[in-house]
Amino acid sequence: MTIETRGMTVAVAATDGMLPFEFSLACEVFGDDAANLPDPWYRLVLCGPGPVRLGRFLVEPEQETHHLARADMVIVPGWADLDREPPAALVAAVCAAHARGARVVSLCTGAFVLASAGLLNGRRATTHWAHAGELAARYPAVMVEPDVLYVDSGSVLTSAGKAAAMDLCLHVVRLDHGARVANTIARRLVVPPQRDGGQAQFVMTPLPEPGNHPLAELIPWAMERLDQPLSVEDLARRAGMSSRHLARHFQAMTGTTPLRWLLTQRIRRAQELLETTDDTIDVIAASTGMGTATTLRRHFQRTVGVPPDAYRRTFRIAPGAGR
Repeated sequence: MTIETRGMTVAVAATDGMLPFEFSLACEVFGDDAANLPDPWYRLVLCGPGPVRLGRFLVEPEQETHHLARADMVIVPGWADLDREPPAALVAAVCAAHARGARVVSLCTGAFVLASAGLLNGRRATTHWAHAGELAARYPAVMVEPDVLYVDSGSVLTSAGKAAAMDLCLHVVRLDHGARVANTIARRLVVPPQRDGGQAQFVMTPLPEPGNHPLAELIPWAMERLDQPLSVEDLARRAGMSSRHLARHFQAMTGTTPLRWLLTQRIRRAQELLETTDDTIDVIAASTGMGTATTLRRHFQRTVGVPPDAYRRTFRIAPGAGR
């Protein structure tokens, strides 16, 4: 599908219940107040049913919701209350825009609006990692990819949560105006022009809450020994139970197996060391029980989606800087 991009009209949907962060990102990237950008730039218009509240902010759209159908590109920001169906007028306008050939973009949980409109059926799509399972369960015809920053399916594009909305907006600019212009926007906003990997590099597997459960003492014990080659048998022996019994408790408390949990904690520790130290990959491999740099790189790439070196370049914390 070919879309004329020069001077295209970009309509951002605005209705009660949308998330202001993603809304403002779209306005910042596609707004017409940026200097040193191609002329004509995008023509941005806000469309909604009237004054609407986005979090603590009151927004006055310039056009009614049905004007979304006339745009060249429609952007649907995050949808806050997933238990509430999006307005019928919004769904109808998004469908009409897509039917006449517009590019439709959702940011974060805006994917639920697109799914409600049927635009994601049979397509790959993503949303915030915390809601990806719900999107897949509620709309089984959607091929949900929970670990990516965004999905470009041609005329329909979806982003993961929060800051991934910026990744998708810059991707759209890159498609329309090239890398140089996208880089100019990124520099102005002080963000990376293009990030590697997916949501996995930002998702941490939670630890069980402290309390009276079978793993209460085992979890801290194991966390203090991540530099050692622990096995399931070691964990079971420490917990005073069989390996099978241990596996059942781990599945119930963490949603995964003991070995998978242990690997996740080693990767988490490696991430912290990459962010906060100048240790070599070999040293970090030893400190996290991975053994060799080759093993660390293999598991890190598979789990996080980027190599350790790329992760360090993105997240390195300067000495003395606050977290």
